[in-house]
Amino acid sequence: MIFVSFVLTGLISLYHFEEENEEYHQERLKRKEYAIESNIQYFLASHPEKQHTDSLSSLFSDKICELSDVHNLDINFFSPEGKLLITNNSQLFDVEILPESVPREILSRIVEGERRFILPSSDTTDVLLIYSILYTTSGEPLAILNLPYFEPNNIPEQDLEFLETLIGLYIILFLAAVLLAYFLSNYITHSLIAITKKMREVKLGRNNEPIQWRSNDEIGALVDEYNKMMKELEDYAIKLAQSERETAWKEMAKQVAHEIKNPLTPMRLSVQMLERKLEVSDPQRLQEFTESMIAQIDALSNIATAFSRFASMPEMKKEKIDVKAFLERINAAHEVVVLNLPEEEITIEGDKDQLTRVLNNLILNAEQAMPENRKPQITVGYIELDSDRIEIFVKDNGVGIPESRREKVFEPSFTTKTTGMGLGLAMVKNIVNGFKGEITFTSVVDEGTTFHVRLPKSIKETE
Repeated sequence: MIFVSFVLTGLISLYHFEEENEEYHQERLKRKEYAIESNIQYFLASHPEKQHTDSLSSLFSDKICELSDVHNLDINFFSPEGKLLITNNSQLFDVEILPESVPREILSRIVEGERRFILPSSDTTDVLLIYSILYTTSGEPLAILNLPYFEPNNIPEQDLEFLETLIGLYIILFLAAVLLAYFLSNYITHSLIAITKKMREVKLGRNNEPIQWRSNDEIGALVDEYNKMMKELEDYAIKLAQSERETAWKEMAKQVAHEIKNPLTPMRLSVQMLERKLEVSDPQRLQEFTESMIAQIDALSNIATAFSRFASMPEMKKEKIDVKAFLERINAAHEVVVLNLPEEEITIEGDKDQLTRVLNNLILNAEQAMPENRKPQITVGYIELDSDRIEIFVKDNGVGIPESRREKVFEPSFTTKTTGMGLGLAMVKNIVNGFKGEITFTSVVDEGTTFHVRLPKSIKETE
């Protein structure tokens, strides 16, 4: 931009200087022509007897050289018909710089009454020609005065000084612009290279470090949007992986439940038939055998039922639930539970059976998390978070959950107990998600764990 502006400024300046120079030389030529014509008229007035065309050559043979030296200008006289009469510099006509006769267009303009005019030479643009008519004292045309003016080809010194100053200024601006563009481009490209490198290192399913950017500029806005996008992608990847694991577990649970339940019913019927047939011969031994077999069948049936519940949750039935009364009924079924209830009563909307399953599972986990030498202390209560949500908590004083295992608490197959399938908390989370709520926990090793179930007061229908 600076280079283009320099070229345009230089061209416009040169054009302006040429126009100004042309105007200056034309005005200078007019002044000289006026002075020479005044001298000639004065000289003619002092010689009235020689005011005719034929005597001009002898009359001005010396005077024309004098006037040319004084005004530093060539002088030519032509007859009214356009023929050369006298000149102080015959070389102009010998080398054909000027024609020996006045051009026809000038004569025609003289005939029309034009007294003075300036035009460039027909052969070169470096010469200005001025023509004027000389008259006798009686007003008759005497001769045509011609003054050739050779314009200098060089640019005036003051114009050169201006151009030199302009060139120096633009060189400084150009160098400054080059340096600024260099550092600015490096600054911008460095930022973009850093962002590009980070983008190439992005891997879904692992922690991606955010880009650190201190400036609050356009690049900073881009970096902020990139960091937000990465955070959303990581959250989405975690949810997607979790959803894929739960889906896989549900499919497996359906298959396992189906495979387990299929032989259970025939086995139970066969044992019962065997009991009826053999109860006479050895009733005591037969009873022990059948009770043992039925207990094992019931255990397998419970496992299949647990898998079925995890794989397919029943459709939610919305009803009004008085939270305080609901927790009191839960407490009645668990002797070790201590209630911590506020005075105000809160009503929510949800499925009472599924919520009962959530609380029973959390309380059962709390009971099983107690070490043998510690008296269990399980507290259940609720608080109102805001006008739209409540929180039900289950707090125990058990062994707690180790830091290394906390990320997998709600995954299927996770358990800290020697018995069980690890489906309880995964099922609890599915139920809470169906309530449009969330479940979290806080835990201190060897001090206990608190589960926080946050539920909306009214469950919105999903499309």
